[in-house]
Amino acid sequence: MEFLVRIEVRLPADVPDRERADLAASEVARGRALQDAGTIVRIWRIPGKVANVAVWKAADATDLHELLTSLPLFPWMDIDVEPLALHPLEGPRSG
Repeated sequence: MEFLVRIEVRLPADVPDRERADLAASEVARGRALQDAGTIVRIWRIPGKVANVAVWKAADATDLHELLTSLPLFPWMDIDVEPLALHPLEGPRSG
């Protein structure tokens, strides 16, 4: 099942620089692992924000929730999820 996932990170300004850098590095590593596993299918950055839009693949909504909560920055994320269904234009063309 595929999901459109919008994430905006709202890390407080008072987080020390070293902790911020460690969290960012951990987030990148986890994101790459999710890409390598085929979980994050596509991802785009939102210019001017610490935010992204991505297509995620998961067995179901519960599985997706577990994957999202595995992100190191999860406690500071605003996440919006929309399940996706196949559009008729995506199917085989006839004629």
